[in-house]
Amino acid sequence: MIFGLSSIVGFSLACSTKEIQPTNIDPPSISAPQPEKNILVKKDGTYPTIPLEKEEIVLTVVQTDAEQIKDIEKAKEILKKNSTHMIEMGRKACAAEQKPDIILFHEFPLSGYFFGNRDKKIQMAIEIPGDESNALAELAKECDAYVVFGAYAKDKDFPGHVLSINTVIDRKGEIRKKVWKPRNIKRFYPTFEISTTTVETVQDRFREKYGIDDEFPVIQTEFGNLSVSTAQLDPLVFNVFGMKGTEIMLRTSTLFFESDIIHTAMVNNFYSAMANIPYDSPYGGQSIIVSPNGETLAQVESKIEEGFASVVIPIGEFRKGRKLPQYSVALTKSVLSQYVDEIPPNHLDLPPKELPQNGKEMKILLDKKSRWLKHEEKTKVE
Repeated sequence: MIFGLSSIVGFSLACSTKEIQPTNIDPPSISAPQPEKNILVKKDGTYPTIPLEKEEIVLTVVQTDAEQIKDIEKAKEILKKNSTHMIEMGRKACAAEQKPDIILFHEFPLSGYFFGNRDKKIQMAIEIPGDESNALAELAKECDAYVVFGAYAKDKDFPGHVLSINTVIDRKGEIRKKVWKPRNIKRFYPTFEISTTTVETVQDRFREKYGIDDEFPVIQTEFGNLSVSTAQLDPLVFNVFGMKGTEIMLRTSTLFFESDIIHTAMVNNFYSAMANIPYDSPYGGQSIIVSPNGETLAQVESKIEEGFASVVIPIGEFRKGRKLPQYSVALTKSVLSQYVDEIPPNHLDLPPKELPQNGKEMKILLDKKSRWLKHEEKTKVE
């Protein structure tokens, strides 16, 4: 979603009052079990995990402003400036009474939302690993915490494509996972569509390179089963994360609906957090952490100011005896099997020169690919 920038005027801090003892224990060397081929959900209601390091962990959402990249010639300079600011904010969070085990930044803390065509956006998109992720890896090691952040990124195997990637860096400073956005919201805006590449838009090629399990990855860690996504208003996406054993859903955004976070946590019986950018809008700022019963556990109070919010999650108690959430799959299967997506998958699996340059061109492409529009409606856009 689109936003602007606000000036830095202060910090907000919302924390649980429960104290937790810091740990200097090295991350366990246990390897996460690999899912059996094509078995994505267990039939007995259990889900794969690795042992927890401790019974309680601290999750912190960091709400940072970001200088927008308006002049592409200054992209590298602004990326470095914003990454330095992220590290400063991360250090403030780490120096707080409740030192975080997981630090969650928002969708575009390195660049802000970029208003520009694909040929410009691809120039400012980062490579992962790269200078920015390497700098944030040092923060992860310094703070002994997982660091999660979103960014515009590029992939050499998908030339011309601009990706929205959430990167998960572990306590050793190693990239644990690069998580692609599963899909963009469609038909939400009247005059344009989001043109970044997602799993859905190149699904066959994505599966060939990364495998089907990485479409909705669940990262098994010593602090619980983590999932990360920038998707919004997409309940089936989060149902799938729930089915695969997510315990803590880490979400990144550029403006969001608080009700979406609460609903998602309750329906899927997991903790849900959203890191947002400060902006003067009903949907700006107010980064939040919500419990599985929909209770707001911590929140940055301001919509326009920077800040961070932390909470203690009793992950050990939460996991005890836990089974997968209850979903009405059998009941609804007859209807779901007949539903046809308006836009087929792989609609951005195109040569680089044929990729839409902007949101307006993306809308034209989707109208042409539509399974719902009548022939005469399609011809109007050709």
